[in-house]
Amino acid sequence: MNSSILAYLGLGNIDPGYILIGMAALILILFILVIVFIAKERKLSKKYNKFMMGKDAKSLEEDIVRLYEDNSLLKDQAENNKRDIKRLYKRLSKTYQKLGIVKYDAYQQMGGLLSFSLALLDENNDGFVLNSIHSTEGCYLYTKEITNGESKIELGNEERVALDQAMK
Repeated sequence: MNSSILAYLGLGNIDPGYILIGMAALILILFILVIVFIAKERKLSKKYNKFMMGKDAKSLEEDIVRLYEDNSLLKDQAENNKRDIKRLYKRLSKTYQKLGIVKYDAYQQMGGLLSFSLALLDENNDGFVLNSIHSTEGCYLYTKEITNGESKIELGNEERVALDQAMK
């Protein structure tokens, strides 16, 4: 079978049956694609209807504005929290956080380990060592300032041990 249209297109030697089979396959592929797109559109339509349920454009706009205001409020609160945390951390770095204590018998006469050395340091190893010496004559209390883990006044053995405990 010769077709003048096929001859005009330069396809005069091709059997029209092949063209019909090709077109039938193309129609089948297009039909399958239409079904897939219809299914996707239904899914999207269900999601849209669920999202818009009971809403009109005005109420949806109000919801969006309310969410924006809530977001702004949350950002402000987060900034306030950051400032407060920085301020608290600054204060905390100056508080006594490290402790070392050594109990001992100062004169080996009374027993009971009533004398002690107490070291209190902050984050930067600044603070003091408190030394209490208990004897039969009374109790004496001495303090020595500590800066960067060191004392300008020489420390006794028990004071050094208490300071080392606190710095660890």
